[in-house]
Amino acid sequence: MTFTRRQFVLTTGASVLTGATAPAWARLIRAGQPLRILFLGGTGFLGPHMVRDAVARGHTVTLFNRGKTNPQLFPGLEKLTGDRYGDLSALENREWDVVIDTFTYVPDTVARTAELLKDHVGQYLVISTVSVYPDYATPGMDEDAPLAEMPDDVAAGIKTHGQVGQYYGPMKARVERKVQEIMPGRTCVVRPGLIVGPGDPSDRFTYWPVRVSRGGEVLCPNSPDDYTQSIDVRDLASFIITCAEKKHMTTFNADSPAATRTMGLLLETCRAVSRSDATLTWVPAAFLAEHGVGAWQHMTCWIAPEGPYAGFGQVSTKRAMAAGLVCRPLEDTVRDTLAWVDEKPRPEDDDAPDPASGTVPVPPDRRDRIVRAERAGLPPHKEAEVLKAWHEHKG
Repeated sequence: MTFTRRQFVLTTGASVLTGATAPAWARLIRAGQPLRILFLGGTGFLGPHMVRDAVARGHTVTLFNRGKTNPQLFPGLEKLTGDRYGDLSALENREWDVVIDTFTYVPDTVARTAELLKDHVGQYLVISTVSVYPDYATPGMDEDAPLAEMPDDVAAGIKTHGQVGQYYGPMKARVERKVQEIMPGRTCVVRPGLIVGPGDPSDRFTYWPVRVSRGGEVLCPNSPDDYTQSIDVRDLASFIITCAEKKHMTTFNADSPAATRTMGLLLETCRAVSRSDATLTWVPAAFLAEHGVGAWQHMTCWIAPEGPYAGFGQVSTKRAMAAGLVCRPLEDTVRDTLAWVDEKPRPEDDDAPDPASGTVPVPPDRRDRIVRAERAGLPPHKEAEVLKAWHEHKG
């Protein structure tokens, strides 16, 4: 979007216009002051880290959600109860400087909220995903790469997040465009890669620190030189709050630096941090596929770098880095993830102020669940079977 001089002055917070001389939303943008931040969600995985970071920086936080996910969190904050698919009345006749939306799956659902808030917030911050791109064929691709498309009639038939399925990326792309249409020049889009670290419910990253820490022979995908990318949830949370503070009105890929982390680095880091005696056996992608071992689901954090994925692990994050994104060392993420997995449930610490302590209590059998690969990763019996077949194949 092209800004007029007047819009630029208002957006940067340098204007002193008040009353009828400025649009309603412009009076909400304040520079160098604590922000009033509305979180749509805020109690899942990423949300608590953002909330804690915002509170630690002195901002005033309001949470809007159904009150069903981790309702014990943040007893001292204002909580508004409602439903993104239905009752938004708690948001009416209120003003905030920034709204941070984590529930961005269905365009129409997000549009209802954006329409309601457009004259009552200065900035709408959309949490999207790098999956908005149709492929990763080009190494170094940036935020200006084409976005995934889907048929209009198919999109119209998707009414809830549970129906998104294979259209996750294209639907997120439609969400981005919808909010930008409703609030042009006042939208910030953050596209994270794989979000990892303490509190991760998916186990996609967590599988590797836990598996390597167990020792023995570890089945590894293809080559230690294959690139991968991920972002620690705490770094992502911090960057998102920075985007609110600096009033960034653009789009960012939020991930670890392109073409710097390899699968070899990841697994060697897991071995060093856990002081494991594990041996790493790298098996070609074709052999894995022949034996029913898939990328991403079984061999987590990895996709074979060929065809539409030739640039996997090499998505540019230069724009985000220049805007304030800082990624902590991989060792810290691995160490803190293992500490979180082994943490004993402590209900009294549900609202611990330190974001490094994680989010919610960990189930006592969490490590066993990861070992069994109930959510992501390779079950022990399958790993042993494929390793045996590989050694027989070799000799």
